[in-house]
Amino acid sequence: METEYLHSFLLVVESGSMSEAARRLNLTPAAIAQQMRTLERELGTGLLARAGRTVQPTAAGHLLAQRARAVVREVGDLKVLLGADLAGRELTIGSINTALHSLLPDILAHFVRTHGSVRTFLHAGTTATLYKAVQQGELDAAVCLYPPFALAKTFGWTLLREEPLVLLVPRRHAKCDPHELLRGSPLIRYDRSLGGGKQADRYLRAAGIVPQERFELSSLLAIAMMVDRGLGVSLVPDIASPLLDGQDVAKIALPLPSDPRRFGVLWLRGSARLALIEGFVDSAEAVVAAKAAH
Repeated sequence: METEYLHSFLLVVESGSMSEAARRLNLTPAAIAQQMRTLERELGTGLLARAGRTVQPTAAGHLLAQRARAVVREVGDLKVLLGADLAGRELTIGSINTALHSLLPDILAHFVRTHGSVRTFLHAGTTATLYKAVQQGELDAAVCLYPPFALAKTFGWTLLREEPLVLLVPRRHAKCDPHELLRGSPLIRYDRSLGGGKQADRYLRAAGIVPQERFELSSLLAIAMMVDRGLGVSLVPDIASPLLDGQDVAKIALPLPSDPRRFGVLWLRGSARLALIEGFVDSAEAVVAAKAAH
């Protein structure tokens, strides 16, 4: 069985379209369709079914997709170890949304300059899902928060940024007392299932403040836009994103101490792609150092 056919199958399942999978692989839709028919013939069962304008995996297709990812990954690792994949190297990086909107574009720009032949794939997720994906070998590395437990020695970790809590307010309230604003203004909560949201909840409890909750969101940029529109204030990590520059908001330091949110790069030390991962980490550290210098 051709592992490239399995790769094509996974792209079809991911995109729901043979045409889109063909576009990503620079093949014709007819070639992808032929690959799918070959897989179905070899496995003796139907793998894909039409659903309107899209294709969806059958029950057998779902089972194959679950196993095929590991197979494709293992074959890729073997090629790297044996030096047979030098011309078409790949790196799969996971990222939390905060990093996607702040440091990651600059890190990738640096990485592309130094590793132009490497194909890089990105996946967004929460720290919990990214940690699990790195642990299981589904991701080569992740830009995420430090987990709420000590990392095993099998993991590598490089800290990129520490973000203390701040109160995000409309700019006209920039000189107001933060605790008074938290008591008297509607609160746009940062999702309490996320690390930064839990951090904010702990601060409110420590300060003895029972807020007037209006919304609860997982997107810091959406929260900033709502604060800009005068819908409330928000207790959030002090992110550094150029996308905030267009919002008429201010950040107010808090009077009580709190542990900063820490995010960085996480990877497995025993990865077959360790040299590429280290190149990505070097790019991340170079970008952080350049920003600190300015």
